[in-house]
Amino acid sequence: MNTVSEDKTVAIVSYITLLGWIIAIILHNNNRTEFGAFHLRQSLGLILTGIILWFIPIIGWILNIIVFVFWIIGLVNAIQGEKKPVPIVGEFYQNIFKGLN
Repeated sequence: MNTVSEDKTVAIVSYITLLGWIIAIILHNNNRTEFGAFHLRQSLGLILTGIILWFIPIIGWILNIIVFVFWIIGLVNAIQGEKKPVPIVGEFYQNIFKGLN
């Protein structure tokens, strides 16, 4: 597989549940790229935010709808090969998970 294809595979798979993220990090460790690391950070942030919000009754559940929309935006960006952070929280995820590269 060429690098662009491997990059996109890691990026896309990282958005498919926590299990997909684990698979993506394993694939990424075999061939580290900035594109793969970028989407790993974005998807990890969305996954953790979604889990945390799930435990907050009503307001957290409503906010999870927004997280789901951000998840779709991140997935579409990965499919299109773009390194665009998700709205509002994307840059925060990049900073907080900067050790993930």
